Amino acid sequence: MHSLEMKVSDVGEFGLINRIQKILPTIRDENVLLGIGDDTAVIKIDENRVQLLTCDIQVEDQHFQLDQISPYQLGRRAMAVNLSDIAAMGGTPRYALISLGIPPSFPLSDFETLIQGMREQLDEFSAHVIGGNLSGTSEKLVIDITLIGEARHNRFLTRSGARVRDRIFVTGTLGASRAGYYLLKKFGLQYPEKFEQLVQSHLQPIPRIELGRQIAATGMATAMIDISDGLASDLNHICQMSGVGAELYQSQIPVIEHSIEIEKITGKSFQDLMLHASEDYELLFTLKKDANINLIKKISTQYNHAITEIGRIATKSEGYHLITQNKEKIPIKPTGWDHFLQ
Repeated sequence: MHSLEMKVSDVGEFGLINRIQKILPTIRDENVLLGIGDDTAVIKIDENRVQLLTCDIQVEDQHFQLDQISPYQLGRRAMAVNLSDIAAMGGTPRYALISLGIPPSFPLSDFETLIQGMREQLDEFSAHVIGGNLSGTSEKLVIDITLIGEARHNRFLTRSGARVRDRIFVTGTLGASRAGYYLLKKFGLQYPEKFEQLVQSHLQPIPRIELGRQIAATGMATAMIDISDGLASDLNHICQMSGVGAELYQSQIPVIEHSIEIEKITGKSFQDLMLHASEDYELLFTLKKDANINLIKKISTQYNHAITEIGRIATKSEGYHLITQNKEKIPIKPTGWDHFLQ
């Protein structure tokens, strides 16, 4: 009988989240503006400000391989993925708490360099480590970070605000991080030099804090999320939380350089990378249908970072589709990264 019992891998990450929500009591606290189900929790500080709280765990051989990333890069990367959640809310990072599970054989110099990487990533945003916890582990390095930020009370963005006919935008290009992952998997650190930017996009993601703040400040954005699980999966989160559908225009989705070569090396089509590749940490957001696009173009120019319109929000009954270059409508399967199904 015990052998037939379901395992966590049978339901996956989001199935587990649903079970957590069912087990935990409903929060009846007027200061908790947003709980489980978004990029961060949101707590009211006062009439003008809210506090943003998020955490993220990085596990050796699940999220990173120590023979492919330096301790300094790892420190920056672990902090960056948390910062990206704050960016997705249009917030400003303030403080971090760090918990580390460290194998006894881990070199002391690597430990110090790891912390230095975290510090310097936070320094870029005038944020600080204010505490944490240390524990030994048997074999693997484990990094768990809690990040605390702030946003204006009437300007933070969630996944649930998208409305029918809103326009869908994305920052940067899509698929770069996963392409870098596959390149490291194939070549190790001896990858061809022309792929440097792709590999670095995987090893050193850039949290789009300023872009997120500026997009939120326009007052035109209705929903936002960072692309951690893949475009198809993360847009589906917005659709589910907002009770809508969506259509994406294949010809408008920005793709990475060297996409044809990457297809040959990885065996993955650029469309698969574009739709389902994880860990780009770009921002995916929706704007009101009558929004002043010149403001978005100004933000793009100011920060020298592409912002591209890639689709529109549809009704829930219209569904979730990709419009191909041949005008064919193809249902999108929201598959992407799931920690328990890889």
